[in-house]
Amino acid sequence: MGAGVGDLILIMAGSRDHTLNALGELRLEMGKRLGLRDASVYAPLWVVDFPLLEWDEETKRFYAKHHPFTAPKPEDLEYMLSDPGRVHANAYDLVINGTEIGGGSIRIHDGDVQSLMFKTLGFTEEEARHQFGFLLNAFRFGAPPHGGIAFGFDRWAAILGGSDTIRDFIAFPKNNQARDVMIDTPATIKKEQLDELGIALKWIENH
Repeated sequence: MGAGVGDLILIMAGSRDHTLNALGELRLEMGKRLGLRDASVYAPLWVVDFPLLEWDEETKRFYAKHHPFTAPKPEDLEYMLSDPGRVHANAYDLVINGTEIGGGSIRIHDGDVQSLMFKTLGFTEEEARHQFGFLLNAFRFGAPPHGGIAFGFDRWAAILGGSDTIRDFIAFPKNNQARDVMIDTPATIKKEQLDELGIALKWIENH
């Protein structure tokens, strides 16, 4: 590494996704400790070329990284069945100073591509028709290419306000126990309300 006296090398090991997430947090923390992050300087960037799918070791199958309606990059379509892990999503995130403030994707607008996506995710043709027949039928009549982006204005406001937390910038902040103290939620629900909605609660004790 060419390190000298006073240099610091930080090494992490483990599964790829967990290690990359931890390295990202470590990078931000060390940038803060070493004074490399200047809150008065705004460094925006676009993050692209996300994986379309992610492999789950427990279930031994692929899942949609974003959602099953995100379009794959056209040049990667040939790998959908043979090598799904190398397919990139037509998706994008906007990041400022290490914080994601917006994200979105181009949606699938072709019925054949959507059917291919369902097949890659392990759906049979019958299951896909049963659950998403309305969408596949709609594609038969033609759908234009479409996409969008959603912004987290609370995060944007926090950055502009010089804060590392969004709790002071959102309408209904939750504490670290996921409780909203302003409207006292979560709260007890009356049995009559549950019956009206056809919801039954089943308590499972941990042993």
